[in-house]
Amino acid sequence: MQKKDFGLLVLIVVVGAIVAFINPRFLSPVNLANTANLVGLFGIFAIGQAFVIITGGIELSVGSVIALLGVLFVDLIVTYGVPWPMAIGLMLALGAVIGLAHGLLITRLDMQPFIVTLCGLLIYRGVARFYTADGTVGFVFGQTFPTLEWLTTGRSFGVPHSFFAMLVIAAVMWVVLHRSVFGRYLYAVGRNEEAARYAGVPTARVIVSAYVICAVLTAVAAIFFAMYTRSISPSSHGNFYELYAIAAAVLGGFSLRGGEGSIIGVVLGAVLLQVLQNLVNLLGIPSSLNFAVMGSVILIGVLADQQFDRYRRRRAASVVQEAGAEAKAPA
Repeated sequence: MQKKDFGLLVLIVVVGAIVAFINPRFLSPVNLANTANLVGLFGIFAIGQAFVIITGGIELSVGSVIALLGVLFVDLIVTYGVPWPMAIGLMLALGAVIGLAHGLLITRLDMQPFIVTLCGLLIYRGVARFYTADGTVGFVFGQTFPTLEWLTTGRSFGVPHSFFAMLVIAAVMWVVLHRSVFGRYLYAVGRNEEAARYAGVPTARVIVSAYVICAVLTAVAAIFFAMYTRSISPSSHGNFYELYAIAAAVLGGFSLRGGEGSIIGVVLGAVLLQVLQNLVNLLGIPSSLNFAVMGSVILIGVLADQQFDRYRRRRAASVVQEAGAEAKAPA
């Protein structure tokens, strides 16, 4: 565990202790289970966002992709009777296609990630609204899918399956990011793409792969959200979810400049965000201030990251100067 991760864990414990002291309901089994469920739901696509951010990119279409794929998934199994395993496979494949398209536009046509994904945010939301004629898609009264519902919204030992899913995904992605050649390539591209290219790293493929991973994990989250809400209004479903993902990654130590961060950090970032959201609810703070809290968290996280980076650079410069002075000193 990195120093940033340990500091974030301490912050979560402190904030949780304060919330529990103010309102003991925070530690009730029902509240903890609900919070764990939300951590799992948001943590899944936050991990995907982290893979893009580590390359120095950004993915702004997360919320719209969740809305579009959620609408399509529910419609396939409810209206067209497609077996749910096949529907899940189709959504994952469509997510991969979306990520591939974003990655190719960025690497082959040299477009800015901000522009590509901002356009995606608008396009996917618009397609979802057109597909439903601005209506709501949901399950027919009395219609159930017992196995699917148990897998996505069920609980084992009191812990929501969405939280288990996030832990499994986090474990796999931890190995990918921290124990594989591909992970080292991601860090190299994020730190200096040009230098990585000269060093023989296939930078274009690495960047495309990061966007594909992000989109596929977003598709997984879309399925969990669809089963969790059971009703999707494409005009509002998933709104601003990309901000949650970015905030979780930034809080978890992922620099928006790229090349930094850990999977443990982004998971802890997702936990902290939901603890803060829980704090807002338990203290009776108007829900309209949720976005103000989110914006403040992102701002503080970015400021802290910048200050830490400046301190590290000054420290490195002073070490170099001291080494140079020692080398020039007479024997």
